[in-house]
Amino acid sequence: MDRYGADVLADGGWKRKPPPPKVVEALKDLVVEEVASGFVGAVIGIEGRMVRLEDRRGKVRVFPIGPGFLIDGQAVALRVPKAQPKQSGPLRSASGSFAVENAKARVARGSRIFVEGRHDADLIEKVWGHDLRIEGVAVEYLEGVDHLDEVLHVFKPDPDRKVGVLVDHLVRGSKETRLTEAAVRPWGGTVLVVGHPYIDIWQAVKPERLGMRAWPVIPRGIEWKHGICDALGWPHEDQADIARAWQRILGRVDHFGHLEPALLGRVEQLIDFVTA
Repeated sequence: MDRYGADVLADGGWKRKPPPPKVVEALKDLVVEEVASGFVGAVIGIEGRMVRLEDRRGKVRVFPIGPGFLIDGQAVALRVPKAQPKQSGPLRSASGSFAVENAKARVARGSRIFVEGRHDADLIEKVWGHDLRIEGVAVEYLEGVDHLDEVLHVFKPDPDRKVGVLVDHLVRGSKETRLTEAAVRPWGGTVLVVGHPYIDIWQAVKPERLGMRAWPVIPRGIEWKHGICDALGWPHEDQADIARAWQRILGRVDHFGHLEPALLGRVEQLIDFVTA
């Protein structure tokens, strides 16, 4: 080896420029980290050459579009999204079904779907509302599964007026399971109760929609919704705060792909049951 043969001005490769960052469209709900500030948020809008990001606590900041962002630790440069081409072929509803255009809502059937509370009804309306209006199925809420037995005795289900019920946290050995089994026993096959494993319908929204990897674990003895808001740094002093928190979560849901599969299958099962 010629120890004097190398060019002393050569960079030896250490001055080589890194590859340019991957260019990504700043699509709504894309979660990115702004490198200079460390701010992590989801894209909520574009203003000229600026992108608006909202973090999981609802704080909004605006940054110039371009390089200087990370996605899962990888450097990226954001760009203004291209105009989306008009969709060809049949339109899809938020539930993924074929949308029926220019159809009037059907007169409500005798059958009903009951859910535990207002938030459950809000979520079903947002994703399955089109399907339910076409089928003529009304959704009502119980204000808690404890009222199911009373509601069924007032409604009096029969083969032409069936009842489907969606219950939170319907798992083996739970209070909800014991209550629903006793309530539906007198009504045979005219009532179908299905449930999801989540403590509350909030958890059926994928945590990534709120910039989280997983929903926070709330210790026993703490009211779950208040605990979630506290963990996320959201106000939770009164019911108005909880309502605003739910609207923030619901605003992150655009279609069925934003919900956990454990909920999707159960709602579709109920719709099939009451429309068969």
